[in-house]
Amino acid sequence: MNSVLEKKEKNKAFFNIEIDENEFEKAIQKAYLKNRNRFTIPGFRRGKVPRKIIEMNYGEGVFYEEALNIILPEAYDEAVEKLGLEPVDTPDVDIEQLEKGKPIIIKVEVTIKPEVKLGNYKSIEVEKVEYNVTDEDVDKELKAVQEMNGRIIDVGDRETKEGDILTIDFEGYIDGEQFEGGKAENQELEIGANRFIPGFEEQLIGKKKGEEIEVKVSFPEDYFEESLREKEAIFKVAIHEVKEKELPLLDDEFAKDVSEFDTLEEYKQSIREKLEKGTKEKEKVELENRIIEKVIEASEIDVPNVMIEHQVENEINEFDYRLKLQGLDINQYLRLTNTDLEAFKEQITPVAERRIRTDLVLEAIAKEENLQVSEDDIDKELEKLAKEYNQEDIEKFKDNMKKGDLEYLKSGIMRDKTIELLINSAKFN
Repeated sequence: MNSVLEKKEKNKAFFNIEIDENEFEKAIQKAYLKNRNRFTIPGFRRGKVPRKIIEMNYGEGVFYEEALNIILPEAYDEAVEKLGLEPVDTPDVDIEQLEKGKPIIIKVEVTIKPEVKLGNYKSIEVEKVEYNVTDEDVDKELKAVQEMNGRIIDVGDRETKEGDILTIDFEGYIDGEQFEGGKAENQELEIGANRFIPGFEEQLIGKKKGEEIEVKVSFPEDYFEESLREKEAIFKVAIHEVKEKELPLLDDEFAKDVSEFDTLEEYKQSIREKLEKGTKEKEKVELENRIIEKVIEASEIDVPNVMIEHQVENEINEFDYRLKLQGLDINQYLRLTNTDLEAFKEQITPVAERRIRTDLVLEAIAKEENLQVSEDDIDKELEKLAKEYNQEDIEKFKDNMKKGDLEYLKSGIMRDKTIELLINSAKFN
């Protein structure tokens, strides 16, 4: 097989593949052996018809298409490797010559990864990022833990107030008719959480267990169910239970119950340290993003639309996967947010394009700087993963991982090395 590059322009590569007639003959024979059971010719048992007889009855080229399907993928892969191309889409293939006794000539057009013209990526000037942990931050975190450890208690027949948790039945009516989705039994509702239609929760304040009341509301103009937007509704509500959350005292005993510390002050200090560690990570991520953004701005990249389209699909699939972990899917999400798939794609396209630009720029810098991923780098990363997954036998974990495909791991290491190079060479204001 032979391949010749004709030209590259506008992220397209045009090249020819020539397949020797003897190689194609072998592919035809494979196609015959694979498909001979499909042919029935009088005088021959099924699967025993000689190839020549089939070609005499069905035409000389009866196996050509299948032969091309057999030989072309390998020929294409060999060609792009020889020509140093990085395709990002399915190629367009045109058979220019397909005759018995002559080489097969195939013209190929394919979109390839764009070239990156790097601008200045060393000594990038950025403003230093700093976040401080305040006493208010610590108190907020402590309050969240206190809330999680609160007890839900029945308040008897006292009047409902802000923060109470009610168990209710309700039936909704518009113009005297019940509407779909407007009825529920034993529904839990926290007053002030604003999870119901605006105005609904406020009308339950001051009511008691056992009361039945009417709540009048108007659906907002941006309500996810289009048929209910701006409609006035009356809900018949029955209150079955009124409960409140009783919070534990914030003292040393509380600290002992929720942590390994003996005093509240020690526990608060541990919260501060955890928050400070989080802010350092936040500072690092934001700093990286600022530097990368400046490097991208200084570079020239003509990203093919097909790369963006593929990345958008990847983003949607990843988002759908995360939703399914929460018991939803993409279609339910679109209904709840009152949007459609095309609008959602348009919304995430800028994110997808930025991700592509980031990957291309970092890859170009790594190549320019001749960065390499060593075996020691891989071992350190695998050791870190083993600890994260609480693997007792770290060496066994590393050996098992090395039996698989480590390309994704290597890509991550290379990315980290490139970003580290950019940070180390940056200038901070």
